[in-house]
Amino acid sequence: MQTSNRAKAQGAREGRDSDRPRVLAADDQQDILDAIELLLRPEGYQVEVVRSPALVRDLLATETFDAALIDLNYTRDTTSGREGLDLLADITAADSTLPVIVTTAWANVEAAVEAMRHGARDFIQKPWENERLLAVVRTQVELHRA
Repeated sequence: MQTSNRAKAQGAREGRDSDRPRVLAADDQQDILDAIELLLRPEGYQVEVVRSPALVRDLLATETFDAALIDLNYTRDTTSGREGLDLLADITAADSTLPVIVTTAWANVEAAVEAMRHGARDFIQKPWENERLLAVVRTQVELHRA
């Protein structure tokens, strides 16, 4: 009887987790990834964090997400955004329905326009306002799940 109850409890937890939105976050700075986790997890999101475009591609090949939050720059002292734009193009080519939210500390109008042209659903400048980031993620996840 105990085993049966334990199995039911485990199944209920797994069912709850599968209903929680999954967000993939990618940034080369661990403190940024920590901040994203600290912001999103209490709001009910499952958050997977990675520190390179290659790891994003690997994860997306085997797992599904409700949204991706990616940085534009991954190599130290690089501010062109090319790495992130290439990653964005790869993500949208692989799954055009996955909402991708782009973040960068090196924001300008040209970078935002370029990201949107490559398929980004929104653009967040670092440092971000928590309420705005939460609202953007929530909206994109809801649209993706609709």
